[in-house]
Amino acid sequence: MIKDFLAFILAGALISSCTYHQPAPKVYVTKPVSSFDSSWAAAVGALEDQGVRIAAKDRSSGIVRGSRNGIDVTANVRTQADGSVRVEFNTSGATANDSELINRITQSYNRRMGR
Repeated sequence: MIKDFLAFILAGALISSCTYHQPAPKVYVTKPVSSFDSSWAAAVGALEDQGVRIAAKDRSSGIVRGSRNGIDVTANVRTQADGSVRVEFNTSGATANDSELINRITQSYNRRMGR
């Protein structure tokens, strides 16, 4: 009986001395997409959605130029002093060929931005 008791105490001591170390939690750091990047991509995509043939893109100045059916289209993407981003679409030329083009571009932009 004493042997059983000592065996039980020894087993308890061995079990209590075992430790389990969990691995440290992983931290994933991702660079958030800036609002300029999102707006730039949405503006370019909106022009492409509406069949505008892009002739020039200058991300550093925030200007995209293209045309469709004789209508010249310009998108201006600018970061403002407060950090917000302003996007503006302009059309010129033969706008009578497709008077709704600017509205469809704006709708495509808003859709791409999740609005």
